[in-house]
Order: sequence, then C-alpha cells, then structure tokens
Amino acid sequence: MCGIIGYIGKDNSVKHLIEGLRALEYRGYDSAGVAFFDKENALMRVKAEGRLANVEAKLANVPEAAGSHCGIGHTRWATHGAPSDTNSHPHGTAALQIVHNGIIENHVELKAELVALGYTFESDTDTEIAAKLLDYYYKQESNAPDAISRLTGRLRGSYALGILFEVEPNKIYAVRKDSPLIIGIGKGENFIASDITAILRSTRDYYQLEEGELATVTADSIEISCNGKQIVKERKTALWDVEAAERGGYAHFMLKEIHEEPEAMIKTLRPRIKDMLPDFSDEKLDTSALAKVERLHIVACGTAMHAGLIARGLFESLARIPVEVEIASEFRYNDPIIDESDLVIIISQSGETADSLAALRLAKEKGAHTLAIVNVTGSSIAREADSVLYTLAGPEIAVASTKAYTVQTSLLSLLAVECAMLRGRINESAARELVTELYERAPKAVAEMIDRADEVKAIAEEIKTCEDLFFIGRGADYYLSSEGSLKLKEISYIHSEAYAAGELKHGTISLVVPGIPVIALCTVPSLIEKMGSNIREVTARGANAIAVSFKDVPEANKTVIIPTIDPRLAFLPAVTVLQLLAYYTSVARGCDVDKPRNLAKSVTVE
Repeated sequence: MCGIIGYIGKDNSVKHLIEGLRALEYRGYDSAGVAFFDKENALMRVKAEGRLANVEAKLANVPEAAGSHCGIGHTRWATHGAPSDTNSHPHGTAALQIVHNGIIENHVELKAELVALGYTFESDTDTEIAAKLLDYYYKQESNAPDAISRLTGRLRGSYALGILFEVEPNKIYAVRKDSPLIIGIGKGENFIASDITAILRSTRDYYQLEEGELATVTADSIEISCNGKQIVKERKTALWDVEAAERGGYAHFMLKEIHEEPEAMIKTLRPRIKDMLPDFSDEKLDTSALAKVERLHIVACGTAMHAGLIARGLFESLARIPVEVEIASEFRYNDPIIDESDLVIIISQSGETADSLAALRLAKEKGAHTLAIVNVTGSSIAREADSVLYTLAGPEIAVASTKAYTVQTSLLSLLAVECAMLRGRINESAARELVTELYERAPKAVAEMIDRADEVKAIAEEIKTCEDLFFIGRGADYYLSSEGSLKLKEISYIHSEAYAAGELKHGTISLVVPGIPVIALCTVPSLIEKMGSNIREVTARGANAIAVSFKDVPEANKTVIIPTIDPRLAFLPAVTVLQLLAYYTSVARGCDVDKPRNLAKSVTVE
C-alpha cells in the first residue's frame, strides 16, 4: 500500500525523493517522510502527517537538504497506528533509517523481545520494531548484509525495505518479500522504488527485485545477491513513458484515464485478434485447455472482482461453462473445492494485490491451472501464474479504477468468445460478428459517451447533496450496478448500495424515501420489462429514478441513452456513464477525486 523511493547519485537526492513520492501518493497519502545524508554525510530525517506538501514545507526550513546526494522516502497508508508525525516513516535509530511497505505479522513478539533488551519505542508502527531489531543485529554483526539477513529471517509477513546505515553514506540497501520493489538503473545515479512511475522522469530501465534478494545500490553500481551469492539480473525497460504517468492537462487523473479508455481497449485487443477472431497464439497461451476445463474460478478484489462478474455472464452464456466468482480475501479461507480440471483466473490491475496473490498460490497448491490478467509487466502475480495475459492500459494513477476495468472486461469478453468456439458453442461467423462489435464498435460507443459527459454532469449536480443512493439492475446489469455503486461511494463518500432489482421488495425497499436517487441499469433487452416494474416500485415511493438504457425508459424520471451496441457488450458504454457520474459527483462535492480518504491504489496487505 505504501510507496517507497530511494535515490543515490550526483544530483540532489531530496529533489528526486519528493518527485518520486509525488508520483507514488496513489499508494498512500496519510503521511510522508524522507531520510537523507547531508553534504557532511550526517544522516537526517524529516517527516509529517498528511500530504506530501507538509513534508515539503518542513524541508524548506532544512538547508542541509540542498546538499544531499543519497536518501530514501516514504508515503504512507496507515496500518499500525493512526496517521501522525510520529508514526510516519522513516523509522530508525542513530545508526540507521528504514522505510517499509507491508505488514510485519509477528511484531508483537518481536517488540516484547526488544523491550526486554532495553529498547524503547516512540510510534505504534510495526516498522519501528523492524528498524530496532535491525539495529540490534547490526550492533552484533557490524556488517549490513549480515544484519539484514538476520532481520529478514525473523520477520513474518510482507515487506519491502529501503535502508540507510549512518556509517555508509554512499549506499542504499533494499530487500523484499511479497511487496513490490524495483531497482532503477541510471547513469551516475540509481534508484529504488515501489513502482516504475516514481522514476520515469529519470529512467525507464530497472531490475525487478525477487523474493529474498538483497540489493546494494551505489551511484555507480547495483549488486544483487540471494543467500550471500551474487546473481545476474535481467535488465528490463518500462513500456510507459513519463507523459503517460502525468495528467496531460486534465483536471484529474481519473478524468484523463476515462478519456483513455477507447484507445486502451484497442491496444489490449489488437494483438489478440486476427481476421476478427480471437487469437492468443503470440502469447503462448494454451487455449485448447479451455475446451477441457470443467469449471472456471475467477478470483479478484474490488473493481477487478466486478469485472469477473461480467465475465461470468459471458462465459456461462457463450461457452456454457460453470463459473464461480470469488472475493480473493475470502477465497483462501473458505477451503475452496478446486482440482486439476479447473482453471483459476486471477485478475489484478497492479499484479501485487496481496489477497489475490495468496489465492493464486492456494490454487496452484491444489493443482489447478492458473491464468493471471494483470496490467503490470513482471508483477508478482504475473510471474507466479502458469499463464498471463497483460492488459495494455498504461499507468492508472487515480485510486478509483476506471480504464483497468474497461480493458479487463474487454479482454475477458474476447477470451469468452475463444472458449465458446473451442467448446463448439458458437461458430466462426457468430464469433466474428461479436468480436467485430467488441473491437470496432465498443471503443466508439465508449468515446461517444465521453463526448456526452455534460449529460452525466447535469445528473451529478442533481444528486450531489444526497447522502444515500441505490443502484439496481438485473442479470449483467446487477453486476454493473455493483461497480457503479463502488465507484460512487469511494470517491464522493455518498452512501451507495447495489441490489438485484427484484430483491428490493424483499426488505431493502423500506429504505426508499421521497427524493432518494435510484440509478436503474436497463441494458439487457429480455429484462427491460421486468426492470420497468421495479422502477415503478421505487418511483411510487417518491424515488428519483434515473435509467441507463438503449432507449427511453418511461417508468423512470430520466434516461441516459447509451449508443446502440450488441447487448452482450452494453456494459462497456454503460460503465462509462457510471464512471463519469462518480467523477462529476465527487468534483461537485469538493472531494479529492484522485486520492479519496482511507484508500490506496495498490493493496499489498491483507
């Protein structure tokens, strides 16, 4: 969840740390801090509760920061201890400072040991415990790599650590387990970072640090070892450039990313389509296995899980294969029934989602084939899955996911068509027709809804003062309602719930009061008549019903009409409406669109 950055080189390190932390704030923004060596090689620390600007304000009064050549920084999503100056990272002692992303699960027993050894603690964090345990081992070993090895041998949980030792002002140490960390490769300067976006202004080249590997980084060298043995790493180059990770004139990253959806859909689909039929051969994906799979499990969290629900409808209706969609945080604890005949699809934008990674490992233990659908090349889930399909969305910075959902559902739709063909459920003609709609019509339909954003903005103005709201739908529209509700609540802070429309009358309709908005999704032709009845049920009780459909819905107070498209793909322009509604409602309420409270983009803790 948290963001880590480190710089060593000829330039001012604090400048690079702040620049990197600004790019990493989507990973957490409860507090931030930096530790650095000044020009006299004294180890200093500055940190503050709140946004990065608070640290910058403090640094303005620290002239020593101008002469720094080496440092580490951190932006925090609070787990242990409330956001505060004291709980902010870095943590350490006179001998060392560390920054940490992850959770140390055995922190209580480690703290008891350290207290018995005479250590005292200022913060409520598990990170300070790790720092002081490292201090203890360093005093015994007088050797940084050995002390770090002893530390990591004691830690249970997940961590990515960036470490400075007071006696080594020309080195940064980095180590990881279950939390992402890369080593950026520059010229006369090098970096550590949680994410490539933090260093794109300086370099696109990096090494991916693997589990248990220790990196020793100087301005001119990078040494990576495992269990004391040096190893040679593959040099990687990011596909993204710095412009892709910046706002580009848009008011917010979320709005920019919604506008990028049509192009992202085409980029993701183009390499997998030949003669308007699915073709995954370039990715060495053995799709023939789909013909023999007895059951699919789709496992994901949040928005990715909602993408899985859309995919469930397509796989079941097109390929007639049973699909279970499961929340990753529950999957591993429910003793799932999986065997070698099953395929488990793990969906994650970041490829580092802790719950999804744990689910992947469990599925592999049970013998199932695993397929990852992720956006980040070389991420943990991508590396550990048996097969991987990358969505080519480019960086998504806003915490509320938009284009990731669109490309995930687009790719899953194409995979469902492939599965249906392999299982003999549809012929080439029918498949080609649907793929043409997906590749040619759907991006245009999404673009058309973006061009008509003012219609949605007007509705946002209507609902901006509401504190409660319902989304309803049937079939695929219910799955879509779940995503629309999540998007609205996470960035506008309006209490919102999604319901299968037919279930309202079984209790929840008691909450419908005059004036409450009800967003009714009506894109499944066979269910529109039923939806009309459900809309009448809420309008009879004074609700302000707003429909989203191919045509006017007379039972509703207002209808947003989406472009004509194959109804099986109607979720694509419809979700654009819901994303825009969440965005403009958040703006109208004066919320921080890209950085909603209590949330972070990359969820690397359970």
